[in-house]
Amino acid sequence: MSGQDEEELAMWLQAAIAGDEKAYAAFLRRTGALVRGFARRRIIDGSLDPEDIVQETLLAIHTKRHTWRSDAPVLPWVFAIARFKLIDAFRKRGRRVEVDIDDIANTVAQQEAETVSERDMRRVLDGLAPGQRSVVAAISIEGHSIGETAAKYNMTETAVRVTLHRGLRAIAKKFGRS
Repeated sequence: MSGQDEEELAMWLQAAIAGDEKAYAAFLRRTGALVRGFARRRIIDGSLDPEDIVQETLLAIHTKRHTWRSDAPVLPWVFAIARFKLIDAFRKRGRRVEVDIDDIANTVAQQEAETVSERDMRRVLDGLAPGQRSVVAAISIEGHSIGETAAKYNMTETAVRVTLHRGLRAIAKKFGRS
């Protein structure tokens, strides 16, 4: 940025305040480019969109252009506004955590379902005798076969079937189904 930029911007802004629309368009175009570079250099982590800062700054300049003193340089005034808009954006971003709902929706629902399911299963199994609890858990939850369960608990297959039947009947009775 040179002294020529400063003079040109001051001239355009003075003309814009006097009502010259072409001068105002030129001022906003050039100021937008300068603020865009300013914002890009300061947003290094990609957490903010520089265009948002440009738009907020240009909007503030538009609404506060009457506060610019014609005897003062334009660029420090513009960059002060841009700096404050950037700070506001960082503060706003710092107050909230943004997470894409698609990234976590299935995970949260699945975790909640598993948590409820595990809690309910534990409550149901706690009401059974220890032998029934082991057999029902091995077959119904862990997915073992009758033969595998018999071998695991050193029981006959018939004893496993009877224990499973009694355990399931106790669960059904507990929940009002006979």
